[in-house]
Amino acid sequence: MQFRTAPPDSLNHFPRRHVRATLFARVFLLSLLLTFPSPGIAQRPSGAVTRSRPNIVFILIDDLRWDELGIAGHPFIKTPNIDRIGKEGALFRNAFMTTPLCSPSRASFLTGQYAHTHGITDNVDRSAASHNLATFPLLLHQSGYETAFIGKWHMGNDDKPRPGFDRWVSFKGQGTYFNLEINEDGKAVKPTGYTTDILNGYAVEFIRRRHDKPFLVYLAHKAIHPEVTQNNDGSLNLADAELFIPAERHRNLYAGKTIPHRPNYKRAPEGKPALQRQIGNLPPLGPGTATRDETILGRQRSLMAIEDGVGEILKALKETGELDNTIIVFTSDNGYFYGEHGLSVERRLAYEESIRMPLLIRYPETVKAGTIRDEFALNIDLASTLLELAGVAVPATMQGRSLVPLLKGARPEWRNSFLIEYYSDTVFPRVLQMGYKAVRNERWKYIHYLELEDMDELYDLKTDPYEMQNLIHQPRAEKALAEVKQEMERLLKETNNK
Repeated sequence: MQFRTAPPDSLNHFPRRHVRATLFARVFLLSLLLTFPSPGIAQRPSGAVTRSRPNIVFILIDDLRWDELGIAGHPFIKTPNIDRIGKEGALFRNAFMTTPLCSPSRASFLTGQYAHTHGITDNVDRSAASHNLATFPLLLHQSGYETAFIGKWHMGNDDKPRPGFDRWVSFKGQGTYFNLEINEDGKAVKPTGYTTDILNGYAVEFIRRRHDKPFLVYLAHKAIHPEVTQNNDGSLNLADAELFIPAERHRNLYAGKTIPHRPNYKRAPEGKPALQRQIGNLPPLGPGTATRDETILGRQRSLMAIEDGVGEILKALKETGELDNTIIVFTSDNGYFYGEHGLSVERRLAYEESIRMPLLIRYPETVKAGTIRDEFALNIDLASTLLELAGVAVPATMQGRSLVPLLKGARPEWRNSFLIEYYSDTVFPRVLQMGYKAVRNERWKYIHYLELEDMDELYDLKTDPYEMQNLIHQPRAEKALAEVKQEMERLLKETNNK
């Protein structure tokens, strides 16, 4: 498969005539060029003029923080192609995932449901269950969309095609950064090269195909996850948990740059008894356990091949005449710790660095360029949003809320709190028995640990945005604690009844 687009062929397809040009000849030549243009010039696919339903390109990154893009204000990361999606569309500055862990979050994007509803609650092998998920791509497919899944499914190590996709390009588990073994429509292939470029190439190839139906491309990158192997029980080879491999062309990018750090960087957790426990021979959290700057640079260098690929996708959409008829979503499945509270690879906890996600949406038909929204947007909102924009009925079982009113610039009554949940697993010893239910509103965050007694946490995000002072036992916070506990009960009841 050829993934790089060749330059257009010369338009000079006709031999020079050694006769006097006449008006008739010139008109005739022009008519030929208009009727039979060069095959090197991309054409609008058949049916595109009459189709009213939009195409969808959904780009999901693994572990990308919300603050690692140029549009988010990063001091040296340059992502003009990714930024373009938000600048020509909408930037959601308060977007969150309901479970900050790979498999549950991916299932939530696809189903529009919380993890306790769809059942993919952790990263163990849940392949069989993932074949039975009621996903928005399946609903789009049933309504007449041509659909493609390309990339990391990551709900178990089974790489076989899932229901609802005409085109399937995936791999087992976490995959690898080079020479990836791929299941391509049920057949094993092994293209050589850098995985991000290969997946981008598959997406571009699908976009450039002749389409008589609206299409969906769901592109789920392996990057920027570390180069680890995940076993069926969810365990990882933790020795490589900080190994990130950029493309060769980006290997030395950002050399000498100073990494920006948040005020809670390398700060030993205080007032966080769950993180202050002595677990086996693990060292206490603090400066010595924080993410290394070289690790951070490896992740940020790995992002650049995604940035290149977004540019190729935008180019392909433009050259096929489908750019403004396509909804483009760019987001991530969870965040990542860069040494905040001394944490590194743990993710999954309810702190801001883990639960926030980037969210950019471009669709000129609905979204005015430069739209910025500060309302709470959740990963479970994307399924119903895309179904509504595609003219497909949203099932009552979806627990998210369509973002369409926000995309249109309306000021509807909106949620002022949301639920976060995590179910204990055994992958990282540091987070032993730290399953929780949490609620976050515009000011407060309450974290209730399900298996740990008297270790709950409460933060005033207005005065303590970096979550360094746990107020759970402070008399001045008693009223706020009672209110967020009541709000948690309401949210749990609401989600369990849907």
